[in-house]
Amino acid sequence: MDRVPGERRRKAAAALRFAFPFAVLALCLAGVGLGVWRVAVVGSLLRIDEIRFEGLSRATAQELLELSPVAVGDHLLAVDPDVVAAALRRHPWIASVEVRRRFPAALEVAVVERRARALVDLGALYLVDERGEVFKRATPGDGLDLPVVTGIGRDEWVEHRDEVEPRLAGALALVDRWAERGLDRRAPISEIHLDADYGTTLWAGDEGVEIRLGQGELPEKLSRLERVLAAVDAEGQRAEVLHLDNRRRPDWVAVRLSRAKGSPEQAAP
Repeated sequence: MDRVPGERRRKAAAALRFAFPFAVLALCLAGVGLGVWRVAVVGSLLRIDEIRFEGLSRATAQELLELSPVAVGDHLLAVDPDVVAAALRRHPWIASVEVRRRFPAALEVAVVERRARALVDLGALYLVDERGEVFKRATPGDGLDLPVVTGIGRDEWVEHRDEVEPRLAGALALVDRWAERGLDRRAPISEIHLDADYGTTLWAGDEGVEIRLGQGELPEKLSRLERVLAAVDAEGQRAEVLHLDNRRRPDWVAVRLSRAKGSPEQAAP
């Protein structure tokens, strides 16, 4: 009868000796885990200590920090880069944003800013980027000397934007073609007026030469314009108005010369 309890005690002691190292190991691991949790989660190891911005010119770091849902001291692993990027794109100058986590705890923000290509008069002057998007009301601090696109009413822009945007994109294409031909060095564009019926008229140069392009055939018209301007310069004359909008004779250019310089008007093919 005494042998059974003794056998049980020996088996229990053996089991305890076997389990004891594992229990100690489990307690050690729990302690280590608790320490890691305290350092990494509760402590400062993964707390953001710097937010770095790249690519800023028009926007400032302070402006973006005010828009950011994340601040210095927040936990790095709790940051959702997509949410941060969406918040920063609310800044009018920001075209795209890429947010990256960096170790030790920092947030790196790479920014691509919009490039203003023109101004558009919509009751007030607004900036237009290279994609033809109106993105910001112009202010004196913008310090931009850009062509102004006129002829688009604010109500027209708000109510019929799908129809207006291609016309605005066409005005930007004209600015690009003008520069590609080097005409901007001769006479930079100051204004482009868009008219649904009469087409495009622009004013260029310090003296505001009026150039009526009408509708369509832009590359051909710019080629003819370039030849005519060279011929007028060679004669020591100055053009006031150039007509390239003759629908019956689209290959003709009518030129009104400065009154101080000889004949008032000439026509050339």
